[in-house]
Amino acid sequence: MGAEPRAADRRGPDIARPDSTSVHVTHWYASDRSAGLALLDEVAGQWAAAPWPDGLLSFHGYLSTEGDTVLAYVQATRPTAHRDLTRTLHGPAAAGAVSYRLHTSVVLDPSGTPPGAVVVATFDVDGAERQERIVESVAKAVTEAPSAQREGMLSAHFHASTDGSRVLNYAEWTSDVAHLAFLEGAARAATLRATGATPGVRPIGFRRFHLHHGITPDRSDT
Repeated sequence: MGAEPRAADRRGPDIARPDSTSVHVTHWYASDRSAGLALLDEVAGQWAAAPWPDGLLSFHGYLSTEGDTVLAYVQATRPTAHRDLTRTLHGPAAAGAVSYRLHTSVVLDPSGTPPGAVVVATFDVDGAERQERIVESVAKAVTEAPSAQREGMLSAHFHASTDGSRVLNYAEWTSDVAHLAFLEGAARAATLRATGATPGVRPIGFRRFHLHHGITPDRSDT
């Protein structure tokens, strides 16, 4: 798979679907883009071929724009469904995941525009109370920013890990260019201030991703 998929060709997960009560995120690291694509295709291929247990809703596989990180985002109706499938796989595809629940969604463009890029930012936090505080602070910074300062941001979906140790922001953007412009602007500075002002929260970092695989129980890879 040489070229990046166009946004119009591949739709990502419906993050806010009401039956998705359990989300599982796995990262793998690769030496370069070629290795990342091969790893992504291997993992997605095993998911597409395996019998899915009840409760799994979707698998979406991404490669970072740097080509060094593969990410899987899996939705389920029950927390054990992810492990029920990965225990039947082998190699990297059998890796464990961090389990999350969707906490808060900020939808800035309700038109359903397919994202051209997804930015995943992760925070290390000290328990459930800090999860609440950082989500509230960053979501407020995003919603209160003038629209011109966050042009191209479609949505931001904040997830809290079930063990209280992580917060993940899955943000959808129209394009890489729009996100790069945001990084230079005042709205980005406001989100950094919100993070820095919350004790017990440590940013891990972010990656910008492009979607390559979308698999559902009927085994369609869109």
